[in-house]
Amino acid sequence: MRKALLSAAALALSLALPGAPAGAQTNEITIGISISTTGPAAALGIPERNALDFVAKEIAGHPLKVIVLDDGGDPTNATTNARRFVTESKADIIMGSSTTPPTIAVSNVANEAGIPHIGLAPFPITPERAKWSVTMPQPIPIVGKALYDHMKKHGIKTVGYIGYSDSYGDLWLNDFKKQAIPMGMTLVDDERFARPDTSVTGQVLKLVAANPDAILVGASGTAAALPQTELRDRGYKGLIYQTHGAASMDFIRIAGKAAEGVIMVSGPVMDPEDQPDSALTKKPGLALDKAYEAKYGPRSQFAGHSYDAFLVLERVVPTALKTAQPGTSEFREAIRKALLTEREIPASQGVYNFTETDRYGLDDRSRILLTVKNGKYVLAE
Repeated sequence: MRKALLSAAALALSLALPGAPAGAQTNEITIGISISTTGPAAALGIPERNALDFVAKEIAGHPLKVIVLDDGGDPTNATTNARRFVTESKADIIMGSSTTPPTIAVSNVANEAGIPHIGLAPFPITPERAKWSVTMPQPIPIVGKALYDHMKKHGIKTVGYIGYSDSYGDLWLNDFKKQAIPMGMTLVDDERFARPDTSVTGQVLKLVAANPDAILVGASGTAAALPQTELRDRGYKGLIYQTHGAASMDFIRIAGKAAEGVIMVSGPVMDPEDQPDSALTKKPGLALDKAYEAKYGPRSQFAGHSYDAFLVLERVVPTALKTAQPGTSEFREAIRKALLTEREIPASQGVYNFTETDRYGLDDRSRILLTVKNGKYVLAE
């Protein structure tokens, strides 16, 4: 009896270990998605979930089994969700999460288990996370350069920074130091706040006292409106720059009049109408915006991330199916390889060309500059 119990325990342990066999092949392709539909990042995760209404339900004759779990923006929850996808769902592909810290957590699990991972937030793809992970949002160096070029064009010499006290805030501060300072700009103050914070008065008072020519906000979702509003309420008159993590209609709704004149970098899905017909991002952007606005209201850049992930899969899955079938480790490996070999995949947020050395796979076609005028986003000059 004791022997039988030990054998059962060993079997249960083996099933829970990363990289355990996925079981017999199946006709279904299983996709596990961990996103933040509650908590501070809900303004990102809800559009990502909503966009799933408009993605493919089958690819190359194989139905897609899509499992969506909420992680609330918490890395611990994201880790738990990802492990469930590995051990319970036997996922062929994992997506998520909506912000940087939980995306790192999902990537760690996916790379341990040997499952292709498509991130929906920018995150540092270090060597230990590089084999199985790619990510959909624009890399910070590409979108950051658009902001710094605008600063230089408008004579900005001194810049204050306020950003999240986590990896997303670090990514933007480090990029500013790497790109903007060599362009002749000086960082005069660096302030941080936590995602759940409801006040940034202390940080803003320090920024206003430093009196920089411009202020860069390294935040995302609705929380990005907090420093925007406080800066204007405290009388700051200079230019305020926001990242692509803030590009949503919720930002305007929450910031109100304080949003007027902001300079914000965004993906092209926020304005496909003004793209030339030759732009590969125009058709998918128009298709998503039309469907999304008809059902859910104002368009969302974050909806583009999950929508585009499935456009990428529509290209790579047929290639993978030439050598392997769903539900097998061979299929997961074939997906991984196809992600790195398919070229010029058009989507609403950019044209993807993932490689062994570039897991973002995007270029300058993935960015536009917006401002807010009379309560609406328009292209910035």
